[in-house]
Amino acid sequence: MTLPISQDTLVSFLLEAKRHTYAAQGDAASVPPLLTGSRQLEFQDGALLYRDIYFGSAYFVGQETVYHAASPIWAMGYAGGLLSPTASSGEVGQVYRFLRAALRRVEAHRPYRGPNVYREGAYTYTDESHADLAAFWGVETITQADKPVYELRYHGGLLR
Repeated sequence: MTLPISQDTLVSFLLEAKRHTYAAQGDAASVPPLLTGSRQLEFQDGALLYRDIYFGSAYFVGQETVYHAASPIWAMGYAGGLLSPTASSGEVGQVYRFLRAALRRVEAHRPYRGPNVYREGAYTYTDESHADLAAFWGVETITQADKPVYELRYHGGLLR
């Protein structure tokens, strides 16, 4: 499939969509979900629509899709979450507030998750991605005082 928009347009749209959905508002960007039991976040600009559908909370699985004129053109699947199955709701909230801060710093040369490294207080976010927008994979982690507390794996690319 030939991309119906320029790659630069797609990257710019992805950056805006990611900054205006979960990273900015958590679940406040939610719309009624298409799938029972899921959460769904959306951002639209003209013919472009970004849709993020996921299941779970402390551990979650989901998919982001970008559509152009109702046709899917790019997607990313992901799964991860807190490493401790007994984390308190307060711990979950702290880690995910920090995660949203990191995700707001998504970069054009790697528009998948957050920056390579971001630090705030006792938390450190790292993201290692491989390949490019057409086909990529990566792992993001969060440590608290150098102890791993969160991990997410993702992969995706242009649809054809």
